[in-house]
Amino acid sequence: MKYAAVWLAGVFSCCVAHAAVDRAAFIELSTKVLKVEVSRQQGGYSLGSGVLVAPQRLLTNCHVTRDAQEVFIYQHGVRLQAVAQVSDVRRDLCLLVVPGATGEGVALSSSTPLSEGQPVSAIGYTGGIGIQNSPGEVVVLHPFDSGKVIQSTNWFTSGASGGGLFDDDLRLVGIMTFRLRGGEAHYFSAPVEWVKDLLAKQDDAREIGPIPATEISYWQQPMAQQPRFLQAAVLERDNRWKDLERLASGWAEVQEHESEPWYLRGLALQKQNRLADARDALERSVKITPTLALAWHRLGLVYAGLGMKAQAQNVQRRLSELNPDLALQLAKSLLPH
Repeated sequence: MKYAAVWLAGVFSCCVAHAAVDRAAFIELSTKVLKVEVSRQQGGYSLGSGVLVAPQRLLTNCHVTRDAQEVFIYQHGVRLQAVAQVSDVRRDLCLLVVPGATGEGVALSSSTPLSEGQPVSAIGYTGGIGIQNSPGEVVVLHPFDSGKVIQSTNWFTSGASGGGLFDDDLRLVGIMTFRLRGGEAHYFSAPVEWVKDLLAKQDDAREIGPIPATEISYWQQPMAQQPRFLQAAVLERDNRWKDLERLASGWAEVQEHESEPWYLRGLALQKQNRLADARDALERSVKITPTLALAWHRLGLVYAGLGMKAQAQNVQRRLSELNPDLALQLAKSLLPH
């Protein structure tokens, strides 16, 4: 990965985001969200970001350090060298041991209390130059591997991989990891539960060195071996609605009590103009997860398409509480043409 950018089967690229915190809080966090510089075994440098999560412990993505010969961290203008790391390559998280790094680390929250539409702020070295922050919101929480991968609207690009995703109380909720190339609002962060798991394995730290090519993260796997939510994101991006319907239907059969496959099935059916079937799937999705704004928005569009104006207006009112932006989009679609 050059400049902390890795491509998965030509589809995904890695990165990080920007945040809407006040100046004092941003200055404080900038001492704990640090620039990572990697001297690569094959020559040259890669850049990324990292979050101080405990004294002298910096969390970043393994795709940032995977070709490393040496890893350096910048804090208070001082260049510090990482001497060891604990790796969880499958989850794309590496914990660096950095003697000389100061501070107690950021406050750790949990991704469990997060909800769709909740504001989150992303901080990292987008472009690998200066630290930046930007606001965004949670789009979907994807249950996976004892955590919930966070999909948000926080924009991020090369150099920001390994930066932090924070809630309104400036507690770390995730580590920004990758984005879907060409997708809208397809920015994914590792949940903080995975960070805590890695902190519990500090005694497993080993010398800095390249990660074997056979070890790759869940999102870098061939598409057929990726989690269903990533397969679905690619199919949605590429407008492959019949394929998405098949994927979502099979998913719903084995996990019928999860809302996401029903939402995706409803989306695929709506795009194929099978509105009555789409309504059934979407109604089931919001029954399982009443806070899933994407499903409510899609259901409102389906109601409108079926001529169910009153039901569509009810959905709009519900959305105004969950996600005002989607409520506005729905309201515009309900206007006479």
